[in-house]
Amino acid sequence: MANAKSLDSGITLIKSIREFATKRAILLVLIVLVLLTGVFQPNFLSWDNLINVLMITSVYVIIAFGEGPILLTKGVDLSAGRTVGLTACVAASMLQRADYESRIFTNFPFMPLFVPILIAIVVGLVVGIINGSIVAFLKVPPFITTLGTMVIAYGAVSLYVDRPPHGASPIGGLRDDFTNIANGAIPISGTVRFPYIVIIALVVFLLMWVLLTRTRLGKNIYAIGANPDAAIVSGVNVNRTLIIVYILAGALYGLAGALQAARQGSATNNLGFTWELDAIAACVIGGVSTTGGIGTVGGMLTGVLMLTFMNNALVFLNVSPYWQNIFKGIIIVSAVAVDIRKYLRKR
Repeated sequence: MANAKSLDSGITLIKSIREFATKRAILLVLIVLVLLTGVFQPNFLSWDNLINVLMITSVYVIIAFGEGPILLTKGVDLSAGRTVGLTACVAASMLQRADYESRIFTNFPFMPLFVPILIAIVVGLVVGIINGSIVAFLKVPPFITTLGTMVIAYGAVSLYVDRPPHGASPIGGLRDDFTNIANGAIPISGTVRFPYIVIIALVVFLLMWVLLTRTRLGKNIYAIGANPDAAIVSGVNVNRTLIIVYILAGALYGLAGALQAARQGSATNNLGFTWELDAIAACVIGGVSTTGGIGTVGGMLTGVLMLTFMNNALVFLNVSPYWQNIFKGIIIVSAVAVDIRKYLRKR
């Protein structure tokens, strides 16, 4: 009898380990990769590199917070990256130094720092209104809608930065107070500093957590993703909710665009290319279901951190960028495959 109980306990333990490994396979791969990278490249686990990864993550996570709620409603936003590029160029063009020779607006007046950033957010918000209205009222699938606005946004930003005879050249010479938002930091002790951009990302994280877990809008988003017909019967205004979700996403892309321009000290019309794919991948890796209605803000953050650390680790290991793309693609497909299997099991 004792042997039988021991055997049952062993089988249960094996099943638990197998289930954990299946659900957390990508996390386990990341942990192994990080540990191996730390062994071969000790600087990978240094404070400076950790802060660098967090700074990179800060922009991507804000984009993911815009993409995530759309995925929760069974939608997708392919215009995210190009919207980030458009808003980055808008903010950067208004925050160039007066003594910079290649200014876009030669006679542009000095503006308080928050004004161009707010304008960038409004531009993103307008793109969100367009996307949400087309999806909600014209019933055009989100994939097609945002594919169209992605192309439009790229054309618009290319026209915006086009300066004959130079063409669509990069926007540089940004003001120090602007770049300090992304590259400045609060001193903690000695040489240890905590970047402003990470603090901004944490504030956005808290706001999104409250929105999705403590508000009626958040409940409506999950309800639409789980079962839109049942949501309508329950009194949810689906069209209004969808428009708000896309507006929120656009505003977050605008903020991310401004921060990215500040972080790199310049902006071009190609900024943000394919970033929506990284955001979608991070959300899916973090547990946001492609079937809608399942996912958390914490999962979105975790997914971005995992993807960023993986990219950083591969760079430290001198892995070719081409192989990096292959690894990223494998991880995306694996994450979606695991998600679909879980969905099919529930059915």
